[in-house]
Parts: sequence; C-alpha cells; structure tokens
Amino acid sequence: MIYILLPAYNEELDIGRLLARIEQVLVVTKLPIQILVVNDGSKDNTVGVVQSFKGRIPFEILEHSENKGLGQAMLTGLTRAAELAKSDDLIVAMDADNTHDPALITTMIQRIDSGYDLVIASRYVPGGAEIGLTSLRKVLSRGASFLLRLFFPIQGAQDYTCGYRAYRGSLLLTAFQKYEQNLIRECGFTCMAELLIKLSWLGARIAEVPLVLRYDLKSGQSKMKFVKTISRYCVLIYTLKRTW
Repeated sequence: MIYILLPAYNEELDIGRLLARIEQVLVVTKLPIQILVVNDGSKDNTVGVVQSFKGRIPFEILEHSENKGLGQAMLTGLTRAAELAKSDDLIVAMDADNTHDPALITTMIQRIDSGYDLVIASRYVPGGAEIGLTSLRKVLSRGASFLLRLFFPIQGAQDYTCGYRAYRGSLLLTAFQKYEQNLIRECGFTCMAELLIKLSWLGARIAEVPLVLRYDLKSGQSKMKFVKTISRYCVLIYTLKRTW
C-alpha cells in the first residue's frame, strides 16, 4: 500500500488539481493508493474540494480544529500512517499546493525497491529545477540546505528542505519507536529538515531523484514567513547539535 500524505491549510484553489493528477496516476499505474489529508484548520473550502473526490480516489481526512503549522500536520499524518502501514508499505509526503508532480511517485517507488529507506524529490540533482520561485525563496531554500549539510552531512541527501519524499514503512515504524511524538518538534517549514536529520541518525539509506518544482502552478500565496523561518533554522541547528 502507498499512503500519500497531504498536509493542507487553505488549499481550496490547488488541492483539487493535485488530486486530479493523483487520480490520473492511479488510473495509469493501478497502484494501491490511500490518501491522508491533514486539514490543518483551513478556513476555506479545502475539505469540500477533497470530499468532491469521494468515490474516485480513496482518502481519509484528519482534522485539526485550528491551524497548528506544518510540523504538527506532518506529525499527525505520519502518526496515522504508522498506525496503518506495514513494514513494506510506502508513505509519500507531498505539498498540497500542486507544485509537486505525482507522476514522480513511480520513480521513487523504484528507488525504494532497490534498497533505499527514504527517497527525496530533489531540486539540486541533475534534472532538478525550480520554476516560478522568487529569487529570495531560492536563496533561502538553497542556503538552508547548504548550511544544514555543513552541520549535519547526510550521505545521499542534498535537498534538506523539500517536503516531497517517500519513506519505507519500516523506517517510519522504527522512528516512532525511537522518538515517539518527539519525532517532529518544529512547527513550521523547518520540520522537514528536522525529520530528515533524525531519520538519518537511525541509519536510513537515503537517495534522491530529480524534481522540477512547479511553483508557477500554485494559485494561492506562499505561507512561509522568511525571517521566522531563518531564525528557526538557526535554533534547529543549535538544538540538534546539542543532541547529536
């Protein structure tokens, strides 16, 4: 089984387009897919859009009564996936804003099947690219990954911040046995780096496949607060260095 985790906050303009693309992948590949949508306190019609796909693709909606941030949404989704998944199942996390191509899932599955535990859809390997991002956003993402690699070098990983990843079920189950609900403590976008680093400490075998990030397909505005995100990366590095 492949569990696709979609943390969503006010994504009514984009999540329907993404689900339609996932549906096409399902039709072509016949993959056994279950979608887990974490509605992180959305104030728009995100839930209604998801529910309009009832009978077309299998999904479950996990509700937060208020917006708790990407970190808590990821933790809620991964916790539910760990309850459902077997060791040989896959958990694929994607952004719900239609910037990630679900057709890449088949390539990620092939890498998992070749022996890796975690596969990152990376903008920073040959074939990867970013379309539609502002220069400031590009600098922040690349700078964060560069800084994190300096402090926490991980074999096989260059893109520390992208949320599009595939996790082997056994890795996720081991991670919760080790960290329990402390697997993710960061609330914002820095949670993706935190999760990657903690999983690498478990000896996860990590690989990357090229991702063309299509930010030009996103209708809604970015929810990233640049100053806060930069400061949280600094705090994360300090906190994890004390643990390492």
